[in-house]
Amino acid sequence: MHTVIFEPMNILLIGSGGREHALAWKIKQSLHCNNLFVAPGNAGTAQLATNAPIAADDFVQLGSFCLAQKIELVLVGPEVPLVKGIRDYFAADEKLKNILMVGPGKTGAQLEGSKDFSKQFMLRNNIPTAKAKTFYSNQTAEAEGYLEKLEPPYVLKADGLAAGKGVVISSSLAEAKATVREMLEEKKFGDASAKVLIEEFLDGIELSVFVLTDGQDYVLLPEAKDYKRIGDEDTGPNTGGMGSVSPVPFASSAFMKKVEEKIIRPTVAGLKQENISYNGFIFIGLMNVEGEPYVIEYNARMGDPETQSVMMRLKGDFVELLMACAKGELKNHTLEIDPAYVTTVVMAAGGYPDAYEKEKVISGLGDVTNAHVFHAGTKLKDGKIVTDGGRVLAITGKGQSLVEARSHAYQAVSKINWEGKYFRSDIGKDVLKIHTSQNLES
Repeated sequence: MHTVIFEPMNILLIGSGGREHALAWKIKQSLHCNNLFVAPGNAGTAQLATNAPIAADDFVQLGSFCLAQKIELVLVGPEVPLVKGIRDYFAADEKLKNILMVGPGKTGAQLEGSKDFSKQFMLRNNIPTAKAKTFYSNQTAEAEGYLEKLEPPYVLKADGLAAGKGVVISSSLAEAKATVREMLEEKKFGDASAKVLIEEFLDGIELSVFVLTDGQDYVLLPEAKDYKRIGDEDTGPNTGGMGSVSPVPFASSAFMKKVEEKIIRPTVAGLKQENISYNGFIFIGLMNVEGEPYVIEYNARMGDPETQSVMMRLKGDFVELLMACAKGELKNHTLEIDPAYVTTVVMAAGGYPDAYEKEKVISGLGDVTNAHVFHAGTKLKDGKIVTDGGRVLAITGKGQSLVEARSHAYQAVSKINWEGKYFRSDIGKDVLKIHTSQNLES
């Protein structure tokens, strides 16, 4: 990585989850970071940065804060402020427009903000993806008729943002029809399901690929695999993510070469060709179908809990990378990746992803020695750290093997307690099986 020389700067990171705690942890290690602020942050970010109690989509307050604190670089963590146009807001303001920002504008963020927009973008740019058809709120009968022509399982996607829960996979036609009605007529996900995509089911193994682009060039970050379902062996409803591992054994150099040639390059080129200026992360959710990559979804930011695993494997100065991206200078920028294995286990509140209780006192955080604790839904109350969300903590273990990384993560999980805590016990187990079979074959 080439060395960049500039004065340490004041940095604002927007968001409050486990992803933001991991990003803050990495930013704080940089020689180029003077003061780090997180808005609104959580109990974990408060331990290494200054939390600012401003909502992630309160652009007026965020803008004023940037001016008051002489912020020079803004990193936007979550999708909501991006989809609502935080970059556009800053760019349109004389006083804010020179603050460097990593995160796409409103149009680019539609890659995540609208499943229909991203599907049409993929089709226009010949990016391999599942066949799909979009239905509007007055087309329930047509949607049901379309389902009848498909083979199960059925994939239904709310068009807009639904906090990672807007995708339903059903093996029963009756259930799929009922879900379509719930989404379109009963607005199960509010405005997000005013449009619904019915998509062909792709049978394969999922993979998350992360790209940082300045609109011209890009760098590829370590890949990860996340676990969406609430229950062991991928059972139960979808969540925002219950764990992640990196590296992923089936993401061989040959497979990743296909990903770059068939997906990443056409994506970056397509954005440029369609005059969508894009500066920030693109998270590409992929399916490996018999060795061929297909795009399931794009996100306009890093994933959670994948970021926790990815940041553990990034070597070098992260702020230099962010600066190069913000300034449009990613060309010839190289990343050094730690070959170590990482496992992240999410500890959630009992009842999540449905109703759950908050403000449960968390104990045992000080007893963790061989893993890293990233806070997600936590806050300080009366001097104690308490639960404040569905996904509460992300515990990240690192090792020279996946077995060691898993062991470190789960040892730490066993030391942390609160009333009703819940976690999956099988994060990385499936990858371990692939890993073992590959070793036996070679």
